[in-house]
Amino acid sequence: MFEPQDKPRLFALPCGVDFPRALVNGLIARSAGLPPEALARAEVIVNTARMQRRVRDLFDAGPTLLLPRLSLLTDLAQRATLHGLPPALLSLRRRLELSQLIAKLLDAQPDLAARASLFDLSDSLAALIDEMQGEGVSTDTIRNLDVSDMSGHWARAQAFIGIADDFVDRHDDAMDKEARQRQVVLNLIDQWQSAPPQHPVILAGSTGSRGTTLMLMEAIARLPQGAVILPGFDFDQPDHVWSGLDDPLISEDHPQYRFYRLMKDLELTPRDVEPWTDEPPPFPARNRLVSLALRPAPVTDAWMSEGPQLTDIDRAAETITLVEAPSPRSEALTIALRLRQAAEDGQTAALITPDRMLTRQVSAALDRWDILPDDSAGQPLQLSPPGRFLRHVAELFCHVLTPDMLLTLLKHPLTHDGPEAARGEHLRHTRDFELELRRNGPPFPDADSFAAFGATRDLIPGWVDWLTTQFADQVTPGNLSLTDWITRLRARAEGIASGSQLGGSGTLWDKKAGQKALKVITDLEENAQFGGEMSARDFADLLGALLAQEEVRDRDAPYGSIMIWGTLEARVQGADLVILAGLNEGSWPEAASPDPWLNRQLRNQAGLLLPERRIGLSAHDFQQAVAAPEVWLTRAKRSEEADTVPSRWLNRMMNLLRGLPEQGGRAALEAMRARGQTWLDWSTALEVPLPSEPASRPAPRPPVAARPRQLSVTEIPRLIRDPYAVYAKHVLRLKPLNPLMREPDALLRGIVVHKVFEDYIRDSRDNPELLTPEELIARTRSQLQAEVPWPVARSLWLARIARIAESFVAGEQTRRAAARPSGFEISGGVRLAPLDFQITGQADRIDVDERGCLHIFDYKTGDPPTDKQQRAFDKQLLIEAAMAEQGAFEDYGIAQVERATFIGLKSPIKEVPAPLADEPPAKVWAELKKLIEAYFDPEQGYSSRRMVHRDDFAGDYDHLARFGEWDRSDMPKPEDLT
Repeated sequence: MFEPQDKPRLFALPCGVDFPRALVNGLIARSAGLPPEALARAEVIVNTARMQRRVRDLFDAGPTLLLPRLSLLTDLAQRATLHGLPPALLSLRRRLELSQLIAKLLDAQPDLAARASLFDLSDSLAALIDEMQGEGVSTDTIRNLDVSDMSGHWARAQAFIGIADDFVDRHDDAMDKEARQRQVVLNLIDQWQSAPPQHPVILAGSTGSRGTTLMLMEAIARLPQGAVILPGFDFDQPDHVWSGLDDPLISEDHPQYRFYRLMKDLELTPRDVEPWTDEPPPFPARNRLVSLALRPAPVTDAWMSEGPQLTDIDRAAETITLVEAPSPRSEALTIALRLRQAAEDGQTAALITPDRMLTRQVSAALDRWDILPDDSAGQPLQLSPPGRFLRHVAELFCHVLTPDMLLTLLKHPLTHDGPEAARGEHLRHTRDFELELRRNGPPFPDADSFAAFGATRDLIPGWVDWLTTQFADQVTPGNLSLTDWITRLRARAEGIASGSQLGGSGTLWDKKAGQKALKVITDLEENAQFGGEMSARDFADLLGALLAQEEVRDRDAPYGSIMIWGTLEARVQGADLVILAGLNEGSWPEAASPDPWLNRQLRNQAGLLLPERRIGLSAHDFQQAVAAPEVWLTRAKRSEEADTVPSRWLNRMMNLLRGLPEQGGRAALEAMRARGQTWLDWSTALEVPLPSEPASRPAPRPPVAARPRQLSVTEIPRLIRDPYAVYAKHVLRLKPLNPLMREPDALLRGIVVHKVFEDYIRDSRDNPELLTPEELIARTRSQLQAEVPWPVARSLWLARIARIAESFVAGEQTRRAAARPSGFEISGGVRLAPLDFQITGQADRIDVDERGCLHIFDYKTGDPPTDKQQRAFDKQLLIEAAMAEQGAFEDYGIAQVERATFIGLKSPIKEVPAPLADEPPAKVWAELKKLIEAYFDPEQGYSSRRMVHRDDFAGDYDHLARFGEWDRSDMPKPEDLT
């Protein structure tokens, strides 16, 4: 297939050429005229399974030929077993062992890192060891690094790497994967030295970014019939630029640096690299433009000399569209619109970006048109239904059960699922139980609350027992072995999934996502012996980290022509339309991950890969992708948090074009922007809501017969301030849904404090010796312990009572001198004659003096209403006094009210009397009657937010009144209801 030559054999394809297609065309062309079996003897090694499939598909499309032997780089490891090498060490086993080692390090040196970073540290250390083995860097090299002028952190990390590497090396029955791969390559090279293969051996598509791969590429290039085919080679780059790539510290981020390193090792020059085929790139002028734009930073002065020599700039940029969106959402929607157009036109289109959040937004936008893109990365397993389910189950071991944790699992689609699992009945019970939790609690569901719920309802058999078994008392303190943890997790997960009616595991392990999750669990079970002991929190973090590393592709019918690629797939794939998205610094190129073990200088000393290597690979991906027939370059000008910075490569392109006005560069850039703005305008138009008239301020007028016939004293202020709330509650019979998560809020504090003072005053009335601050504090502590399960709230509320205890007792002694406590939480009601209406109320406390007059007290845990507020709106205590003089409280009959007082139970304690002298009960009663009588008029509507105290007041029914579409300056619009 190849003519004999003395030099190593390097071929390449320029940027923009469809690499798999050109590879196949070149193989067919070079085997033309040879016997049919000549192509079948050729061995072609590619770097990804996706490329292997694409090459096979291209051969299958014809003409009919004997195919070459296609294999992957990773397939070389299969030969190792034949040569007596031990099997590869499972990555999970090594990760667990490293996690134990790092856990001991963090226990001994807690200032090194947070405990939560345990598994991230083990991953980064494993990656470092892989890199050392792949690059042929020994532990001795790390130990001998000079850290004398660096901080103590790097010295500790250096010592620990040596310990960890020695620890990992102590495996007699297995080898590390990277070490084994390197040994396979070394054995293969040694074998080729003595008996080189005479059939063609071709390695295609790799850039040689890893040391082991680079070593194999060099060996294959030197074989008699060996060849290496490089993707995206810059044939336009001048020789002096190639020679300037010698220093990795300043050149590793250049897209062509890896090719320079390969050529240098093979003692070749760029002129020795031959084109694999004569197929030209779609736009040679664009390749020259991008090549100049991406020159290394020290030689960008070449823009001044070489820029004016560029030609056909308008032609180079005519199929480039630049989209600079105002936000990530706008960027995603604009991309989705273009992909929809491509689907309609029958184009193959590929979205390329390392930003997975952006790809999810684009997929969501495409869903409105029922387009499912073919996403090469799939979905992270941790975000799939089984992944989320397992993570929620693991959290049961870490935290006391809360309503949201419980309902998250009870409503999960995999819970109580299966053909005969009665999931419909389960969901009905779950809904009823949720309402019970919202109404009555408790804040932390337990076995008693489960039993109490089941005692009064007709549930499917075993449902309450299932709840108790699977959810109650699952918190596990202390450390357990990983074997015990995974056993508990699987038992609990399968028990929750199968439900109360069946055994087994329900549908938890069904479909691709379930099968992948089961494999993770099974692998963890098989390697649990290497995990040691850990806490529930560490186990949950480990499970989450393992699930995050896996991906699942489970799409029913993806749209084959619309694809989402990662940068790796894009290196060897082709499409009619390529969209390079997320072109901002930190996204493309991605920000370098911080290395907790070796800094940049130490890496350079050791001969390891620099952080710029990833930037250089991304630059090469960009250089290849931007050479496609039609290209979109998109970015968001602003993220959710701040303004963004354009990607360095996009910035260079735009700056170069701006600097070439005479060659049409500036006009070409403006045309690129104009094309993008057109699509941005369309996406903006797509988001514009349909015009609709804003709602008017409501004032419904229901029939008199439908209006309420009873209100409590506490609702009268609401009737004055926000009549619409009374209408919604009593006419529409809508009640706000209590929050799911009960919190130590003002309502609960009021209930508990009222109970404390009620019991304290009653008992001290009969036994005056109990009227002491110490007794009040002791009773408060006891009541809080029984009613408030939040330790912080208990402490804060107890402290508030302790601050006012002495003042309250002193005031109580004064109150006792005037009257004797008589009744507590006294309910009463009285009818408003001649109206068919009843006023009800409950007095916190009623004292009676020697003359039989009443003293009414109302406790407030907040600020009591001022005298002015009571006169105008907050008439609760005034109405209670009027009710008492009307005989509303049965035990007291018609009695005179001597005084009515609010007692503010916060420091400093306040007593605010009701203005009975200026607002006597008879006057209040007449005004109340007049107010109620007004709402018996069919023409009187229930206006929304009629006289609210503050504009920022949030009513329970404001959303129903569509407040916000109108404001307080709008006049109410009456509406007669039937």
